[in-house]
Amino acid sequence: MSHVVHPYAHRLVILRDWKSRWFGVGKGYAKTLKEDVLVREYLEKRLRGNLVSGIEIERNRNTFRIIIKTGRAGVIIGRGGEGSVKLKEEIVAFFKKRSLAVPEDIKVDIEEVKQPEADAALVAQMVAEGLEKRLTFRRILKQMIEKVMANRNVKGAKIALSGRLGGADMGRRESIKRGTIPLQTFRADIDFAREKAHMPYGDIGIKVWIYKGEVFQVEKDAPVRM
Repeated sequence: MSHVVHPYAHRLVILRDWKSRWFGVGKGYAKTLKEDVLVREYLEKRLRGNLVSGIEIERNRNTFRIIIKTGRAGVIIGRGGEGSVKLKEEIVAFFKKRSLAVPEDIKVDIEEVKQPEADAALVAQMVAEGLEKRLTFRRILKQMIEKVMANRNVKGAKIALSGRLGGADMGRRESIKRGTIPLQTFRADIDFAREKAHMPYGDIGIKVWIYKGEVFQVEKDAPVRM
């Protein structure tokens, strides 16, 4: 029997890194983990609509660093960095509201995603925006899969929708696929994301897989063949 695995977790340490990285935090694992989960959930809700690809957190004893990867960096940063300063103040207020220990030094770094159509999280959010604007789901699937496959580094892609598509009384599942997606190959660089489109008659689930080829690690000390 085959086993369904999460494409990101399946490749941790091999191709992927942890989204929360702690250095010298010491005791209090459960408390630190709770803080990370709450902050990430708050930022995902707060920045919805700004095409946020991912939120990474780095900690040490004194510094709390949040890295926000987005396709609309200019919107979040604002004029003269006003947006990022305001966001930092809101994070501090969130810590106080939840009775969490406020870190001594909070840093918010915003990184722009250079190829939004090759990022699974951003593609899923674009599909959700299209559905919430009442565009037909088949048209969205075809247009988005073409945009994704237009990128040179993309070897395969799949987009799946599930729920009351088109407002139908019975929920169903529709998907579109181009190229290949080797889910069980460890060296296959597969980006995966889930998203929800909030509709008047219920949520529609969205899943996106994007395959960017195989990654081979080159040994530095390996002899060069002539």
